[in-house]
Amino acid sequence: MHTIADVVYWYYMKSLITILILIIIVVAGYFGYRAYTERTVTDVPAADTTIDESGTATPEEDAEQDDMTDIPTDGEDDTASDTLPATTVLGASAGGNSIVAHHYGSGDTEVLFVGGIHGGYSWNTTLVAYEIMDYLERTPRAVPENIRVTVIPTLNPDGIETVFESTERFSAADAPESQSATVPGRFNSNDVDLNRNFDCDWQAQAVWQDNTVSGGSAPFSEPESEAFRAYVAEHTPAAVIVYYSSAGGVYSSSCYNGVLEETKTLTSLYADASGYPAYEEFDFYQITGDMVNWLAKEGYPAISVLLATHTDTEWNKNKQGVEAILNYYSQ
Repeated sequence: MHTIADVVYWYYMKSLITILILIIIVVAGYFGYRAYTERTVTDVPAADTTIDESGTATPEEDAEQDDMTDIPTDGEDDTASDTLPATTVLGASAGGNSIVAHHYGSGDTEVLFVGGIHGGYSWNTTLVAYEIMDYLERTPRAVPENIRVTVIPTLNPDGIETVFESTERFSAADAPESQSATVPGRFNSNDVDLNRNFDCDWQAQAVWQDNTVSGGSAPFSEPESEAFRAYVAEHTPAAVIVYYSSAGGVYSSSCYNGVLEETKTLTSLYADASGYPAYEEFDFYQITGDMVNWLAKEGYPAISVLLATHTDTEWNKNKQGVEAILNYYSQ
């Protein structure tokens, strides 16, 4: 028979156990709630992840998302290259300025773009080359795996220095307002028109519009043209695209041997993509010692792209032309 003391004791113990159980339940619930509300971001599906009806991202849909990130955007890839392009110094100009080539991609097929052969007179051709470089740097996937793109932004750095007082990168806002002020920048420090110094129908006294200009003392007498010849001989580019201004068109090259079939293809490709008219030859006046025609003489497919003015880069048009050429050689 239990005494009153026994009853009180057991009642006290039962109440204490009940209270402890309630405390444990409350504490467990509190920490469980915190664990739920303080989940890390990695526990939550990303906003751009495809979710199926069960709430789980399917492997097939994840793969589609990964594939989509490999497609370059229209000139604005959000996966820009973390490394600077390789550069090559072709040599020094007559005035001692470096002639630099910039390389993008590592394929075996080289496509060469050249600006600034007429230096500060056609400074917008150098700006087009800068635009190509910027595009390739922010959109590295634009260069097919089998291609190596080389850009020589300024083949005549002396002419750029004459007009801009520097060979560093410039903008259109830095250019003189008067076109006549840029004329001295057409020539190198030896006062030679470099696009009259190559070995195709070369003449010492050459013509530019209705002006007599120097073609140098002999073909390749100038360090700039000699440096370019040496580079081409070493690297044997599959195609060469050279920018001039101003006439607004794409011109094939030849040197008394007809237009190469590949050159005809390049001319059509660039013209169709850019919207420039295509021409088989430049016949506004007699051209001697022309670089692009010398390339044709040596068997290299080459075209001249003449911008419509001396100030605009017409980048949207030329971007389409560049992409068409790169796509052609990716096949």
